[in-house]
Amino acid sequence: MKNNIFFQPISGFELPRFAGMPTFMRLPNVGLSDKKISEVDIGIIGAPWDAGTTNRPGPRHGPRQVRDMSTMIRAQHGVNKIRPFDLKNCADLGDVAPNPASLEDTLKRFENYFSKIVDLDILPMTVGGDHLCSLPILRSLKKKDPFGLIQFDSHTDLFHSYFNGQMYTHGTPFRRAIEENLIDPRRTVQVGIRGTNYDSEDRDFALTEGIRIITIEEFFDRGVSDVMSEVKSILGNKETYLSYDIDFIDPAFAPGTGTPEVGGPNSFQALDVIRKLSGINLIGADLVEISPPFDQSGGTAFLGSSILFEILCILASK
Repeated sequence: MKNNIFFQPISGFELPRFAGMPTFMRLPNVGLSDKKISEVDIGIIGAPWDAGTTNRPGPRHGPRQVRDMSTMIRAQHGVNKIRPFDLKNCADLGDVAPNPASLEDTLKRFENYFSKIVDLDILPMTVGGDHLCSLPILRSLKKKDPFGLIQFDSHTDLFHSYFNGQMYTHGTPFRRAIEENLIDPRRTVQVGIRGTNYDSEDRDFALTEGIRIITIEEFFDRGVSDVMSEVKSILGNKETYLSYDIDFIDPAFAPGTGTPEVGGPNSFQALDVIRKLSGINLIGADLVEISPPFDQSGGTAFLGSSILFEILCILASK
């Protein structure tokens, strides 16, 4: 642990939360060329890109709104008393720059950027962007053996392709990740899956590969504690990546997303599933699909900020 006062967030007692330049959780902004980058343990990174979106666009604006709403985050967890900023040096590393005119170039840009983050031994916590943003991050993290994945989502994102063979959309990232041997399908768990279907192709693939899908019906029948106990038993103590799609949550609580599905968890359950991951060996995480154009009150982004803090507490407690 390399903590010093530089990496402490600005307190609301020192500067009102509506004032100052917004950064994730009011943390210092540190760029790759900054000398302080060598002291960072956990980097929060914006991925403002939504070229993989196939329905309502807007997640490219997610990182900026989450930064603004995250000024309400304070230094100490209200339940477990964890103070992540005292445990690890955390910083806002800014945004990784996409190429809005080229999906292929952006995938390369993201992979190159996150590879530099991994080489610096920084744990990445990313704010998207649509769910295709996860794929280049997973590529950058792959060193030797495939790692586990815990995914909170209403969709599997396991489709082979969209629209006459388009292989890269926000509905295909984890199919590509398994094909590229980035994640271990038998240590992959998807929680909250629901809604109508085009067909059964994605779920048939999951069954063949050994992916554990916990539908929303099973989630509610069993309860959060029982479900998350099984999740932890599947993931074990090996390296695991966490991917959280905001549409996991019922749109009554998180309307600001491109592909909402009714019948999901409430905002407390959205936080509680993360709390019950305590002890998991996380190597990174992302929160995706927050779409400010459909989030007029900012409530979705604030809920997203609160989820990020829960994840940060898990990462900082490693």
